[in-house]
Amino acid sequence: MTHTYTVTGMTCNGCKASVEKALQAIDHVINVSVDLENAEATLTMSKHISTQQLQDALSSKYTIQAKTQTKNVFASATSLEEEKPLVKQLFPLFLIFGYIIAASFLLNFKPFNLSNFMLDFMGLFYIVFSFFKFLDLKGFPESFKMYDPLAKAIPAYGWIYPFIELALGLLFLMRIQIPLALLITLVILGITTIGVTKSLLDKKTIQCACLGTALKLPMTKATFIENSIMIVMAIVMLIKIYG
Repeated sequence: MTHTYTVTGMTCNGCKASVEKALQAIDHVINVSVDLENAEATLTMSKHISTQQLQDALSSKYTIQAKTQTKNVFASATSLEEEKPLVKQLFPLFLIFGYIIAASFLLNFKPFNLSNFMLDFMGLFYIVFSFFKFLDLKGFPESFKMYDPLAKAIPAYGWIYPFIELALGLLFLMRIQIPLALLITLVILGITTIGVTKSLLDKKTIQCACLGTALKLPMTKATFIENSIMIVMAIVMLIKIYG
């Protein structure tokens, strides 16, 4: 007998291989085929195996469910995550933004300087977000290229992107080559925003790679919010410098 299941939590080919290996090791499983893009696993078995048995064989990172309806081919966030209110889905992002805003404010509290506040915010933003990407440097490029046009065309870009963010963060915090850092910010985030906008128009629900693969966020909502804030700040700073 052959059954198709929905497997959520997979973000890269390494995840795909792990799921295939774990499921293949179960008794009575004859063959396993995992489709990363469709978030599906097709199992051929000689004896019925319960979904719970399949789940027990997998890491807690993954969730396997019997497929009951057609899913968007780009869906990679769990159905449970999608059912959560938007505020709860984006809570990790809002929490991180809150910490960055608070830190930037405290650094420029007396006297308060808006320009320095924005530079510190952008620097801390890049440092923190690059940290999450470094947590899974192998998995990040696979998720990133699903919506970033440049990463899709040039896979190597996805690998160096976390290093670019880290470098930009240091430039902003150390006040080195600020105009150049602002221009690079507009370019790289502008490219990503084009991909995000296209995904929004196509109503795709790809997992956000802004915080690497450690946290599951709805890409089209989370990435659009963070990019918009950074792009507006970069434009304001450039106007202050050259205006």
